[in-house]
Amino acid sequence: MTEKSLGDGKAVEITVVDTIESLGDEKFVDVREQTLDKRNRVIRRIKLKTMTAEEDDDEFLDSSCEFLYAKVENMTLEEGLEILRDAIVYHDDDVNFPTPTLDAIKALIDGEGGKEDPDTYELDVKIEAAMIAHYSPYPEVRAVCDPFDDPNVPVETFRAYFLGIVWVTIGAFVNEFFQQRQPRLSIQSTVIQLLLYPCGKLMQLLPDWGFTFRGKRHSLNPGPWNHKEQMLATIMVNIAAGSSNFMSYTLAMRLDLFFGQKYITFGFIFLMNFSTLFFGFGLAGLLRRWVIYPVKAVWPTILPTLALNRALLMPERKASINGWTISKYKFFFVLLAASFAYFFIPNYIFKATSTFNWMTWIAPTNVNLAIITGSYLGLGFNPISTFDWAVVNYSSPLVVPFFSLVNRYVGLLLGAVMMAAMYWTNYRWTGYLPINSNEVFDSMGKEYNLSRVLENNQFSVEGYRNYSPPYISIGNLIGTGAGFAIYTLALTYVILTERKLIWDAIKGFYLTIRHPKRHNLELYQDPISRMMAVYPEVPDWWFGIIFVISLAAGIIAITIYPTGTPVWSIIVIVIISIVMLIPGSLIYATTGYQLGFSNLAVIVTGYMVPGNGMANMLCRVYGWNIDDQAESYISDQKMAHYVKLPPRSLFRAQLLATVIQTLVTIGAVQFLIDSVPDLCSVTQEDRFVCTFPRSLYADTLMLGVIGPVRMFNALYPEMKYCFLMGAILAFVCWAMRVYIPRHMKFFHPVLILSGFGRWGATYNLTYYTPGLYAGFAFMWYIKRRYLAWWAKYNYVLTSALSAGVAFSGMLIFLALQYTRTTFPWWGNKIQNAGVDFERSAALYEIPPDGFGVKVGEFF
Repeated sequence: MTEKSLGDGKAVEITVVDTIESLGDEKFVDVREQTLDKRNRVIRRIKLKTMTAEEDDDEFLDSSCEFLYAKVENMTLEEGLEILRDAIVYHDDDVNFPTPTLDAIKALIDGEGGKEDPDTYELDVKIEAAMIAHYSPYPEVRAVCDPFDDPNVPVETFRAYFLGIVWVTIGAFVNEFFQQRQPRLSIQSTVIQLLLYPCGKLMQLLPDWGFTFRGKRHSLNPGPWNHKEQMLATIMVNIAAGSSNFMSYTLAMRLDLFFGQKYITFGFIFLMNFSTLFFGFGLAGLLRRWVIYPVKAVWPTILPTLALNRALLMPERKASINGWTISKYKFFFVLLAASFAYFFIPNYIFKATSTFNWMTWIAPTNVNLAIITGSYLGLGFNPISTFDWAVVNYSSPLVVPFFSLVNRYVGLLLGAVMMAAMYWTNYRWTGYLPINSNEVFDSMGKEYNLSRVLENNQFSVEGYRNYSPPYISIGNLIGTGAGFAIYTLALTYVILTERKLIWDAIKGFYLTIRHPKRHNLELYQDPISRMMAVYPEVPDWWFGIIFVISLAAGIIAITIYPTGTPVWSIIVIVIISIVMLIPGSLIYATTGYQLGFSNLAVIVTGYMVPGNGMANMLCRVYGWNIDDQAESYISDQKMAHYVKLPPRSLFRAQLLATVIQTLVTIGAVQFLIDSVPDLCSVTQEDRFVCTFPRSLYADTLMLGVIGPVRMFNALYPEMKYCFLMGAILAFVCWAMRVYIPRHMKFFHPVLILSGFGRWGATYNLTYYTPGLYAGFAFMWYIKRRYLAWWAKYNYVLTSALSAGVAFSGMLIFLALQYTRTTFPWWGNKIQNAGVDFERSAALYEIPPDGFGVKVGEFF
């Protein structure tokens, strides 16, 4: 008999065989072989390993296997079947639950194999039940976390906070600076996680100086740098080392290229940045019951970070996985070095391989060819569109589920076909404009001159009458219309399909209000929630206070500065954002796709405060930033849930990191404005083209200054029906899911419509086709055929490639591009030689007197 300590104050007995003296040698050997076979079967199922009988399973025997083996031994067949029956009900329409496993469980419930080999049948039932009841039903989750926890592991240490603060500062500055580049470069959390590891190891050299407070000792060096410290610092970085979305609004409001508002100074920016960042923080805590505690909320986008955490800090036995014996740690660094070196090719040495518009090289001046195949101007119909991981990884193909990639790509393709058909028929005069631009044009095809329709920052009817309506490209028209429809579709569809989960969470919230001392996790019986229930929970009112303070900061900003924004308009947008956040977060948690709600805020504000561009933009920042930040905080809370970090430790760490982010991102944007010439121009030399601020400017001009009434009535009347179409489509798709569930399980209408919504910016199929290839290879083929390899290496692979690109990109920019060190040759010029790169070519020549609605018809 062996005994394994799991650090939770208990020891799990792992019985290999109970030696009974009365057994004869022959009978003893037979019992021992049967028990070892049973143990090996458990190991093979947990480790996803297929092997011959001659291979040794001892190399795979780790704490997780031992823990689950003990659970299997102590489970009865009846208990196992009951667990499996409940799992079938809960996971039957779960797109992330492996279909082969689901079919196998249904076969076990039906009793297949029970008569022929009852011992094996019983064991299989108990193994599957044990993994669901004591681990996780998802192989992705089992690959990145343990089925047990040690509450005594140090978490909130001086060194964890110190390193978190340092890297939040560095990451927030760098990521904010490169946010406006296309494609943007960022230090992802996995990269900083990699840098945190040697820093944490180095801090083990600190002396063991400390003090005892309330019975707990706090020391500079409490022992070896552990995985919970690493994860606490990583979450600080993950939540706060990114860019702040409000900084894009700052550029759009402040730069003369856009609105040119001079009152956009530090005080205003600080109040608004603080308000929007912390407002999302407050909302995140209130939504835990919907999108953190439920098992279905997998959050695939956080799994690479967890995988790297294990690769760096958790011990790993050397074992052969589909013939691969390299450790995850070594695998990461080998791929990191290769990616770092390779990125010099598409980013500096041979730039044409990045956005590989080779088809336009055949006839650089052919507009039709550029429209269909171009990487800059056109639709991007190109089977080989890049050799650059930064482009391939734009859709996170090794992270999001393959069904999510396919649904979105189908939407992109359908949108492209629709765009081409409408463009060639010159629908709504779009044939006079570039096919996929996010700019706004006047009737002569020039960039819309906002100053001609403004007077004292307010809309001028006379100026508008004497100038022109705003016109948008067919890509922008399709993308905006899909964006309108997706709001009502997402809200209605999620309420219909997930109504039980939503209702259970509402009941849990009500019970917490009635019984404040009741732990939030008492209603959840999954294994991770049971382990997390031992830690004190963060009360909802803590998050409520942050919610109120952040709202107050925003109200102060819009009232003491000349924004012309009524307070009540902000309140309305906040309420709408809260309502939409629940379905948006549920979709994000299961598909890896993040919805944005800024366009909805733009339209609603356009009706509420017509003609006021600043009011429209500030309402929009709440519509987007609240949900964006809330979902970011929520995903990090789910990461802490998987790693079993104490909730109150996480709360304090996120709070501190967000304060630092608020200040650092302001400094980064000011440095960007001061140091980058020609910032936000479409021809900016280093690609600081400010994609989102340009879209923001265009949308605000269209639906904020001109207003939705003028846009929808005179120019694009079909747009206003998109909201109704989304709601109707939701009921149709829900009915199809109810009556033909077998064919609708992996069909997600929100994701397909989101594919339509990707048009209208400067991104096209060039950025999605290579991602589909990578997703098919790793998230479908390898995952189905070589699941053990996939579970061990997939997330480490995407982390390593992304880390190499980020490090290499920063080095190239700081050492070469920033110093104007060029490498002029054909391979760095050919991609820019034709009309594709100019992005201004259109299908039809504009008439001398312009196009569009006649004067007198667009007041």
